[in-house]
Amino acid sequence: MRRVMASAPAEEAPVVPEAQARPKLRTEFAFELPRGYVDDAGNVHHSGVMRLATARDELVPLRDDRVRENSAFLTVVLLARVITRIGDVTDVHAGVIENLFASDLAFLQDMYRRINSEGHTRAGVGCPECGHEFVVDVAGGRLGES
Repeated sequence: MRRVMASAPAEEAPVVPEAQARPKLRTEFAFELPRGYVDDAGNVHHSGVMRLATARDELVPLRDDRVRENSAFLTVVLLARVITRIGDVTDVHAGVIENLFASDLAFLQDMYRRINSEGHTRAGVGCPECGHEFVVDVAGGRLGES
């Protein structure tokens, strides 16, 4: 004789509208360079946009002869692929990245790491005087601007 076990009715999962289920993916991040890119005409450009990197963005530079000769050039080629604009400059290429001030290059390297591994541009900081801890957006506005 075969026994059939009755099962409790399955609870239906609540229906969540698609817009609420997952926040929209942010793929572009605005930034403000600490010093600014100086173009050939002497104009200084501070604001820009960096997009999320794809696997292709990280693989293609490895075939670049400049990177093969000098691995330090990888950063330059990679940033040139993911930065879509610096000020009025929309043709961002390795030559543009090479002419950034070292502090701006370091800023962009850190931003690249943050948005591609952590998914945001926020950083926790602490006041050296009072020890108060707070969060800042490293891509945020220039000093003194809100």
